[in-house]
Amino acid sequence: MTAILDRATTPTTPASPLRLSLAPDGVRAGRLDGAWWPRSRDLLLELPSLAAELDERWGRITRITVNPAQWPLIPRRIPVTGHTVHAGWFTTEQDEHTIAVFSYAPRRLTLLVVPPETDATGAAQLMAAAAGPANTSTASDLLAAQTGDGAAKPASRSDFLPSAVAPSNGAGEAGRRADIARDRAASWPVPA
Repeated sequence: MTAILDRATTPTTPASPLRLSLAPDGVRAGRLDGAWWPRSRDLLLELPSLAAELDERWGRITRITVNPAQWPLIPRRIPVTGHTVHAGWFTTEQDEHTIAVFSYAPRRLTLLVVPPETDATGAAQLMAAAAGPANTSTASDLLAAQTGDGAAKPASRSDFLPSAVAPSNGAGEAGRRADIARDRAASWPVPA
């Protein structure tokens, strides 16, 4: 007999506190609405706590989009408490260091995703900068400035792919996946 555990339905240990920093309400001068510092690059494990927090603040999360450069696996649907969040991805249209979160309201948040391997001091600086009302930098700009100060360098998608699949020139399996993802994601309407 073989037991198969499904992370979506298997109870987990008590959740650690969510590492999230949002810009003050009513302020929308910057390009980012805040920052999220997940503990891993596993959306099935990380997204439920983010969705639960944001559900309470501004309505049920219905959809997210990410750039596949930072996430080794992007499931199409992610079960969270009481509902399912649909996931999509963009390769060129979305900064690879962000997650766009959509609610049924319709509202949209664009959050800097602080790489999980970033040290606590660097992460605190990035989260404060991203949530600052005067911030006009992109997520990649903030990370580039931070990595110049000695913080952890963000991982790339090829770090998660087996060497036989890792693209050497942007072609191959990863390029094919990106093309499929782009075609699927292009059909998603973005609320104004």
